[in-house]
Amino acid sequence: MTNTTMTDLRQIPFETADGQSTTLASFGDVLLVVNVASKCGFTPQYEQLEELQKTYGDRGLTIVGFPCNQFMGQEPGSMEEILDYCSLTWGVTFPIMDKVKVNGGGAAPLYKALKKSENVEGVHGPVQWNFEKFLLTPDGAVHRFRSRTVPNDPAIVELIERALPR
Repeated sequence: MTNTTMTDLRQIPFETADGQSTTLASFGDVLLVVNVASKCGFTPQYEQLEELQKTYGDRGLTIVGFPCNQFMGQEPGSMEEILDYCSLTWGVTFPIMDKVKVNGGGAAPLYKALKKSENVEGVHGPVQWNFEKFLLTPDGAVHRFRSRTVPNDPAIVELIERALPR
């Protein structure tokens, strides 16, 4: 869990893929925030992310993807190319935001705040790779999962199901 409250995280502005300013508050109560990349070994996780969106979207889950090119240049394309790739290759319907940096001095403010949360081993700090996941639940918790944890991992699914209305 992070020192930054869920309300604070929900108010941090960022840009959509078409350059509009928004916040997580506009996306619902249960959010899975993921830094994504098109040319990564974890890219097939798009399929599982989309499955989660289709399974739980009607109950209030929103997957929010943030393209990031900080890890070995694995997201080099323009926003148009990224959106086309996500839609045509993986059938992505969940929102993809503007490309961001997740680490370093130029990290997006949202990611600066998210990185304060700990993963299941109690470790916080920099995002280690593409497809790191942050599950934000209505109780104010931020549950962090590293890239190797697949989106439909039972631990993630259980937290989603507990957070959503029946």
